[in-house]
Amino acid sequence: MSFIATRALSRALALALCAGAFASPAAQASSHREAPFITKHPKIDATDFYMFRSYEPGRQAFVTMIANYVPLQDPGAGPNYFAMDPDALYEIHIDNNGDAKEDISFQFRFQNTNKDTKLTVGGKQVSIPLVINGGAINDRNPAGLNVRETYTVNVARGDRRGGTRTQLTGAGGAVFDKPVDNIGNKSIPDYASYAAKHVYEVTIPGCSTPGRMFVGQRKDPFVVNLGETFDLINIKAPAVEFSAGAERATRDDLAGKNVTSIELEVAIACLTAGNDPVIGGWTTASMRQGRLLNPAPGASASKEGGAWTQVSRLGMPLVNEVVIGLKDKDRFNHSKPSADTQFADYVTNPTLPALVEILYGSAGAKAPTNFPRNDLVAAFLTGVKGLNQPAQVTPSEMLRLNTSIAPVAPAAQKRLGVIDGDNAGFPNGRRPGDDVVDIALRVVMGKLCTLNLGCAPGDAPAGSLRFTDGAYLDASFVNGSFPYLKTPLPGSPQQ
Repeated sequence: MSFIATRALSRALALALCAGAFASPAAQASSHREAPFITKHPKIDATDFYMFRSYEPGRQAFVTMIANYVPLQDPGAGPNYFAMDPDALYEIHIDNNGDAKEDISFQFRFQNTNKDTKLTVGGKQVSIPLVINGGAINDRNPAGLNVRETYTVNVARGDRRGGTRTQLTGAGGAVFDKPVDNIGNKSIPDYASYAAKHVYEVTIPGCSTPGRMFVGQRKDPFVVNLGETFDLINIKAPAVEFSAGAERATRDDLAGKNVTSIELEVAIACLTAGNDPVIGGWTTASMRQGRLLNPAPGASASKEGGAWTQVSRLGMPLVNEVVIGLKDKDRFNHSKPSADTQFADYVTNPTLPALVEILYGSAGAKAPTNFPRNDLVAAFLTGVKGLNQPAQVTPSEMLRLNTSIAPVAPAAQKRLGVIDGDNAGFPNGRRPGDDVVDIALRVVMGKLCTLNLGCAPGDAPAGSLRFTDGAYLDASFVNGSFPYLKTPLPGSPQQ
């Protein structure tokens, strides 16, 4: 079922099933916003999670993990822009033995320092009103940067709270600078070069091979046709058989949006355990249990305390939006993979295919008839046998990657991944150039049955139809080297 968990498109279908109770304009649709509670906290709202064998030349022995947060960033949305939450804990988890529990967790904490830049006005030193910068920005922590954002990373082994915890370090120590968002070309004339100074070679405790790390704003790599999708899948040609050029027939509603990325490249040998090459990964964000608002704010408007409480979770694309029922969405965001059997009915008896048939049955879109949907159980809970299923597996939702499958160079990558014969792509992990929306539409309607994976061709009357949302994506939309995602759009393009 994780195949159908694709951002925005999946959300639209789930909302439609809820009788439009949460319908919203397209300008809001690309925000994850999948559960009632997370809508209040966009800074800890995960938008996408990627995990793939690095395909940059010379880096094939590494895995790259990308956790994107803070959705729907308009480039010119100053003066505060989109700093991460210093009161939150952001994590990337790895399960390397198939037991649905984290074995390695990379834990990110952020801090914002107000440098309080002042100007002399009429003989008095007065703090400037601009939140971010008071001059040119071209290096780590330049004088012109009014607010410095830094972060630290812990590596926890075993249980994320009770296991052993050590600090990740770089050449400058354990504190890393995060580049400020792309304010505009006057403040940051060459943002690509500026951001590149924030790519760090890092020493990972327990790993003999250095890794690489980047945290900062990027152009949102996700591509989706939001407006028509939210309007009861008002896609003029939902399958290429129905109209020539359907895969490129409409706009990308995220073309003008940025996102904040947490990126790590780690040696495969540092992530796997024993002889099993399959790892599972997911990202979470947590908040403190208690918050006390300050009635007279000074340095802080609130005081946080208490134990960490997970409030956001993302592995395969947008499972919570399309798979999980409304009443359980907050519960899923607070849950761990080891407890996923409580959500099994949403996988074995999915509602999305039925909706597609209701809307497009007259055009030949018929829902699969096999229940329980074992094809989706394999994709969603266990991995596909012979592709990315661990040697021993506890059914649980996460993105699974077989690290023994060689990466494919960008020019040779197939945007539809496994269902088009490219086993280095989604759902064997996920690359930024994998068009998971189109893959999702086809798999939910039974594509895996045509491949005899968990079901038979006769179970999927529309399994061979090439469904699409009309917004095209392939590897050319991202870069061919770390940190892979493109330079964010500037708030002010004029020089």
